[in-house]
Amino acid sequence: MELLNVGDDAPDFEAVDQDGKKVKLSDYKDDVVVLYFYPKDNTPGCTMEAKNFRDNIDLFKEKNIKVLGVSVDSEESHKKFENKLSLNFTLVSDKPKEITRKYGVLGLAVAKRVTYIIDKGKIVYVYPKVSPKEHAKEVYDKIVELKLLK
Repeated sequence: MELLNVGDDAPDFEAVDQDGKKVKLSDYKDDVVVLYFYPKDNTPGCTMEAKNFRDNIDLFKEKNIKVLGVSVDSEESHKKFENKLSLNFTLVSDKPKEITRKYGVLGLAVAKRVTYIIDKGKIVYVYPKVSPKEHAKEVYDKIVELKLLK
């Protein structure tokens, strides 16, 4: 499966987060959503990327931008990852690999590191390759550049 493109409808999904709560993309249909896929909890690159979003989350929250991290790890793994790093955003568990398939990011057994910016249910930007170190600020700056702030 190939990555989705700018202009495509963002496929809806329903899954659970690190707290066992249901998360549906359609619940954010009027919002800007950063949907970032990452390979695995507690690995060096994924830890760096999660910390980067954590440390920059106020930029997103001030503008009501939703950040959703998605991997094929379990909700229990996500909860440990959240607690270990004091994360302050939603981690979606895609254990059945349905979301990663819909978005064309499923690798051999894990999600590829890809980020989609979604506005009102449409994909407005795709990062097919992500450098985890400064990614949150890069995404925020792109949202500003695209004039998506409310």
